[in-house]
This record gives sequence, structure tokens and C-alpha cells, in this order.
Amino acid sequence: MALHPFPTPSATTPFVRLCSDPFSLLPIRIPSNPNPNPRSPSSSSLKRILSLSSSSSSSVLRRPRFVRAASRLCETEGFAPALDAGSVAIREFVTEEELWAAVRLRIRTFYEFNESCGVEVSPVAIRDHRKYLAEREFEALKDRISGKRIGFKRVSCINATLPLSPSLASANELCSVCKFSENGEGRVVVGSLDLNQCLRLADELTGKRPEVSGSNLTRAYLSNVCVAKELQRHGLGYALVAKSKKVAREWGITDLYVHVAVDNEAAQKLYEKSGFVYENEEPAWQARFLGRPRRFLLWADLQK
Repeated sequence: MALHPFPTPSATTPFVRLCSDPFSLLPIRIPSNPNPNPRSPSSSSLKRILSLSSSSSSSVLRRPRFVRAASRLCETEGFAPALDAGSVAIREFVTEEELWAAVRLRIRTFYEFNESCGVEVSPVAIRDHRKYLAEREFEALKDRISGKRIGFKRVSCINATLPLSPSLASANELCSVCKFSENGEGRVVVGSLDLNQCLRLADELTGKRPEVSGSNLTRAYLSNVCVAKELQRHGLGYALVAKSKKVAREWGITDLYVHVAVDNEAAQKLYEKSGFVYENEEPAWQARFLGRPRRFLLWADLQK
């Protein structure tokens, strides 16, 4: 089944600016050679397409250059540490230190560093830019959770965490970047997502269900779904989504949505398994304007 209704932008696409909306980690890009006649899949094939989380296209900064990588929740790279399922905690965040660790996991997952036009960039510059991205998202996430962000009725960050242990010895960088302390115990955030009770998300398709809005809004969206690349194919993505559905039902949510790119084939199975179905698709012009592959809007009925 073809999963690329139009060309995936090149990793060398010129970067214009970071999205002015701090909610989104996605920069805005303009394709250097946009396809004026993108192919569209048939309506029947569209209804079979399910894909997860962030776009697999790359977003590039100028100097230093960072490539926004896909949330490869169903792929494995390199040596995978042993995972004791009994030691995994999947829950809403508890402390700001845990929230900071979750944000750093997102920056680590969604951005990769490349040299810019052959110019060597110092490790200090790379570190400082990653810190800037993390601090920006951290403050925006805190504002959403605390209710300071207009348009969001309720937001929670749901994380998968593991205790620091010898089994994670092969993931030193992950442990260093995404660790936090709880009751004297060191833990690591290895997966994360946001649950957002709101009418819509910026620059994304809006769900149609339910039709009632205002104080009776029972619609929510998942966003920023990611799992550490060292621990993929262990069921963490599925467990995070399952937990988010449980929390959403506790909030009184009846309709849960997620926006997905068309080219994440592995994640199709994850969302299909989690009960999501196709509802709508992003217009080709909007995808070209935002410099990304088209997105599909998936819906799950939480009243079942």
C-alpha cells in the first residue's frame, strides 16, 4: 500500500523560522521544489491509512542545523537495553523535574544535528540551541498545564519512566539527558505524550465530534508522542496511548483525536490497534504551505 501521496521534503529544504506558536515543536519550512501536482490516494485507501505522531520529514535550522526526526515509535536503532516491564511506570507527571526530563526527551527525539553547509559547529553551540528549544517548550507546556494558555481547558503530560539501573548501561546518553529524581530514586523518562482537552490545536485539522463546545467540551487531542529510540518495540507507545485514553475518560472526554503524517507505516498498526479510525485529511495546499507531508486526522470513540 502506497504511503506517500506526495513527495517527502528533502532534508536540505531551507528553514525559514521557528513556529511562533510555542505549543508546537515543528518549525515552519518552505519546500525548495514543491510539487504542483501532488498525487492523492483514493478515498478507500485513505480510510485504511493510519499513521502516528510527528511527520517523518526533516526540518532544518540554519546554523547550527537541526533536523527534526520522526517519532519512530515502532523502529529500533542499535543495541536495545533489556526492559523489565514490571519496572515501567506509566502515569501523569508528578514534579516539574519530571516534566523537564520529558521535554528533553522530546527535543532529543524530534531533533537531530547535522553540519551546516560543511561548516563545523561547536558542541557548545549545539548544546545551547538544544537548551533553548527545551526551555521554550518547557515554559509553553507549563502554561498549558496551569491553564494560562487560552483555548486549552485541561492539559496533562503522561510519561513512561524507568528506574536508573545497570540494564540501562548501554543508554548512557538517554540516562544523562532524561533523568530525574523521585523520593531519592533516580528515574529516566523513556516515553511521553500530551493529552489536551481543547477545541482545536494550532495549524492542525479540527475534529468534528462532538458538536457541543464551550464548558461542555468533551473533545481532546494527543500530541508530542515519542518513545526513546533505544527502547522501541517494547510496547511503550501502545501503553502510553492506553493510559491517555484512561485519563481522558476520567476527564469526561468522549472523543479523542490525533494528527498523523501519511508516511509512518509502522505506527498505522499501533493506532489501529488502539481503536483509532480515519476521519479527515489535510488539504494539499496547507501541507505545502507548512512545508510538511499531509496529515490525517484520526478519531477514537471513548464511549465504547
